[in-house]
Formats: sequence, structure tokens, C-alpha cells
Amino acid sequence: MFPAVSAPSLPRLPALDGVRVLGAIAVIAQHVGFITGVTTRESWGGWVAMMDFAVALFFVLSGFLLFRPWARAAATGSSTPGARRFYWKRAIRILPAYWLAVIVCLTVLPEGGVAPTGDWLRHVTLTQIYEHGQIRRGLGQTWSLATEVVFYLVLPLAAAALTGRRWRPVRTVTLAGVGLLITAGWIAAMGTGLLDTGLHIMWFPSYAVWFAAGIALATVHVALRTSTAPRSWHVFDQLGSAPLACWGIALGLLAVASTPVTGPRGLEAPTAGQFATQLGLYLGVAVMIMIPLVFGPATLVSLALGSAPVRWVGTLSYGMFLWHPLVLDLIYRVEGRPYFTGDPVRTYALTVAGAIAFAAVSYYVVERPVLRWGTAAARRRAGRIEHQRAMAAASAAN
Repeated sequence: MFPAVSAPSLPRLPALDGVRVLGAIAVIAQHVGFITGVTTRESWGGWVAMMDFAVALFFVLSGFLLFRPWARAAATGSSTPGARRFYWKRAIRILPAYWLAVIVCLTVLPEGGVAPTGDWLRHVTLTQIYEHGQIRRGLGQTWSLATEVVFYLVLPLAAAALTGRRWRPVRTVTLAGVGLLITAGWIAAMGTGLLDTGLHIMWFPSYAVWFAAGIALATVHVALRTSTAPRSWHVFDQLGSAPLACWGIALGLLAVASTPVTGPRGLEAPTAGQFATQLGLYLGVAVMIMIPLVFGPATLVSLALGSAPVRWVGTLSYGMFLWHPLVLDLIYRVEGRPYFTGDPVRTYALTVAGAIAFAAVSYYVVERPVLRWGTAAARRRAGRIEHQRAMAAASAAN
């Protein structure tokens, strides 16, 4: 058990913006590989297929970044993030661009005519993953967003339980292990046939362990930076000082993931065992990528990932994630060629360029104005509440 300590704000980690870029371009590579037929046709297609490790990278990163303010508050005795403010910030960051993408895709890429009301309702509410075959064209990637939103919803309550009344980082990391138990139980239910791997593989419990890993990393990071960590945890700083070793391990795990042990390369659902193997390998990849960027000293790689141009693309990475399937579909429509054909390198370059262009328009026309408005509205509300409290205190004093 450690007493609360005073500490300045934890430093921002600019290299993590570069991790978002890495995740975005990996996701695009995986989708381009599938649509050009490389994934299933070429002997090296397994390397392209496992580019979806980026989902693990995004989920671990979310767990790390979003839990860290709660961990810091517990470690320093400062005020914890309010749930209402947290939900508001997540909503104004995620929903405007997502809703715009839904409107465009359901309008431009309807399947069999005008999209029915049910499609609109499911996609607007991010519930398209809870029934078979309800994710529409151009929006296939949004299954992971629907899963991540569940994490947003449970995080404030989970953070309160994980941090408790006193800062005990070992306890927090231990409790974060519940995420592993949730995922293990979920996979076991798939293995026994109680759950359908074709459907339930997209739901939050399948990936609770990835979010939990991010929470554990955030706890270790805060504990080390506030001098409240057990001595054994300094191994993370030591690992972070060996980036080539960490990234070499990540590459080795990716090589294993590129083999059939992680399941089929196409649209067939993996077995429960194959899915569990994939989860474990991708988790190792994500953690090994992040450790040198979170715990290690500055390197040429971390400085490059945190450079201004990369950080700018990182700002657009969410839009790239949202818009690249539409761009890919439009490329095939304009060129009039069938799916599972085409030059993968050229298609990838066009898709990345188009995704950045769409994302830039989305960010500067929709996302940034809404973020500025939402932040100002939150500040005005906080100011009104503070004024009301001051007036109440003054009235009580009189």
C-alpha cells in the first residue's frame, strides 16, 4: 500500500500518435490484401492477413490512454475524472465522424436499393454486431468501434473498482486480470458450442483481455513515474531500454501469427482454439510494440513516431479507419474491375491516399469544429457549477 504522492502531470507520449498511424495503415493493408485476393491466393498472404493485429494495438492503446488519468488521480490524490465528462469527451470525439460515415455509406453503397430503417438504426446506435449479417458495405471495420464503445461505457465504473480508496498498484494490476478471465470464459463457451464464433467473436468479452493489458500497462507506468511501484516493476524500464529486442519479439510473434495456427485467411470463422491463439499472439505483439515507446528512453524511432508530420497523420488516423473501406470500394467501381483482382501495391497506395484525403475533410469540416464546440460547452458548464458552489458557500457563511 502506498500513500498518495504529489506529482506533476504525467508527460504526454507523442510517439503513441505514431502508433495510431501504424495501426491505421496496417488495417488498410489487411483489407486491401483481402480485396485484391493476395491474402488467400499468395503464399505470403498470411503476413498480410495478420495485419489485423492492429486491432489489438488499438485496444491496448485505448486501455492505456483512457485508464491512465484514473491511475494518476489515485496515485497523487487528485480528483478523479468525472464519468459525465468522460462520456461527453468520448461522444464528441467518436460519434460525429462515425455518423457522417454511416450516412455516406448507407446512401452511396446501399445493398439492393435504399437502405432499410433497421440498417440505419443499428449502425447509428453501434448495435450492428449483435445479429448475424447486419454490417453493411463500407462499414465492415466498424465492428471494432462497436466493441470499443462498450469499453467506454464500462470504464468509469471499472476504474473506480480497480483503483479503490487507496492507491495500491499491485492490487490494480491483479484486478485487471479479470479481463483475462472474462475472455477465457467467453472462448471456452465458444469451444463448447454455447456461443457462435461467427457472431460472438465480435463482442466485447472476446477482447476484454486486450483492454485489460492496456490498463495494466497504464498502472505500471503511473506507479513507476510516481515512485510508488514495487522494485520488480523496474523491469519494464529495462525492457523499454532494449527496443530492438522488444520489436524483434513482436516480429517473431507476427511470423507465428502468419501461419494457419491463427485460423483461416478468408471469411470463415476460426475455431475457439485458433481464436485464442490469435488473441495471445496479437496481445504479445501489441505490448512489445508499446513497451519501448512508453517506458524506454527516446530513440530515433520514437522521435520519428512523435514528429509533427506523423502526429498530424495520427490526428487523421480515426478518419482513415472510418473512410478507407469506402475509398477502396470506389476504386473498384471507378476502374470497373471485379473484387479479388488488381495490383495490391497500387491499390494500397491509392487507398491510403484517398483515406487521408477523406479523413482530412472529415476532421477539419466536422470533427475539429465539434470538438471545439464540445470542449467550450463543457467548460461553460463546469464554470456554472463552480459559480453555483461558490454562491452556495457564501450563502451558508452568511
